[in-house]
Amino acid sequence: MTPTAKTESKPTSERLRELLPDILKLVRPRRRLLALGFVLMVINRVSGLVLPASTKFLIDDVIGRRQIELLTPLILAIVTATVIQGATSFSLTQLLSKAAQRLIAEMRQKVQRHVGRLPIAYYDANKTGALVSRIMNDVEGIRNLVGTGLVEFVGGLLTAVIALVVLIRISPLLTGLALLFIVVFSLALRKAFGTIRPIFRERGKINAEVTGRLTESLGGVRVVKGYHAEEREAEVFAGGVRRLLANVLQTLTAMSLMSLSATVLLGVVGSVVMYVGARQILSGTLTLGGFVTFTAFLAFLTAPVFQVVGIGTQLTEAIAGLERTREVLRERPEDADPCRTTPLDEVEAAIVFDKVGFAYEPGKPVLHDVSFRSEPGTVTALVGPSGSGKSTIIGLI
Repeated sequence: MTPTAKTESKPTSERLRELLPDILKLVRPRRRLLALGFVLMVINRVSGLVLPASTKFLIDDVIGRRQIELLTPLILAIVTATVIQGATSFSLTQLLSKAAQRLIAEMRQKVQRHVGRLPIAYYDANKTGALVSRIMNDVEGIRNLVGTGLVEFVGGLLTAVIALVVLIRISPLLTGLALLFIVVFSLALRKAFGTIRPIFRERGKINAEVTGRLTESLGGVRVVKGYHAEEREAEVFAGGVRRLLANVLQTLTAMSLMSLSATVLLGVVGSVVMYVGARQILSGTLTLGGFVTFTAFLAFLTAPVFQVVGIGTQLTEAIAGLERTREVLRERPEDADPCRTTPLDEVEAAIVFDKVGFAYEPGKPVLHDVSFRSEPGTVTALVGPSGSGKSTIIGLI
């Protein structure tokens, strides 16, 4: 079993534990920036709750009890909170999004520097385009670990906790009924992400293969045309594109089902709240302003469920990309091999292959009993179709 297959067979929780040191290594140099981001996020979320919270005072006190003197302070509080919310949102985007882009640039440089130190055998076993994809594409998703994605996700959870406290104070019965549906959906969502995560990882592999084949085909266009292999290359590329399309369609179907479930959840919870809330208002146990405020805060409680669908996918993609990047960074550099150089006393100019066989992977030989002798001062031509092993022989020499 290959290392990649072994990794994919592990449970999600175990894979996340393995990635935790790498994630902490990325986050640690930016911990102050993230801390500031979380502070801004808390201010942003709290200020965003002022408007829905004010509806109870507006309906019950200003309109219901005719306390007109409360109207001006209420409006000023709403305007101030809105300005603070807008300013913190702008600051979060500027602060964290730019930090995430700097992280991507650093990761690309780090991976490229490491790949440049790997032995020739690694390049022989991996397509150039696949390596380009590893360097340029796999690190893209990491921005969600440091950018606004993770902060927004945590912010949504914080808002949900605050909203839950407010909802319980307004009506414990309505809150309990709403939580029942949300917990059931959350459990189903957790299982769904366990299914989607391998799909995202597979997409990265397929994309790297397709990009690699295309890069090699375009780079060796003279060879392709020399062997009239245009149709064959087109078929191979089309097959890769179809695999990539099937993967994307599979992901879209899964995401659509989760979005559908979330929409149905919102409709069911809204219907239950409307029915029970109306009966409580008629019985006098709940005011009209309390019901309107409850409905507004219920949206903040269910919002993280919708955020999980979007941001959870981004984090899943980021973790999958980090796994693939870590695979490259764990390859042993050429200069770390003590047998890299061998002292030579006398160099014999003739090159001799005597029944040479070679395989990049065990059980999959690419050369079978190759024998030839190249004398000093002569030219030896290696002739054969694309993929027959010419570059492999040169690599061995």
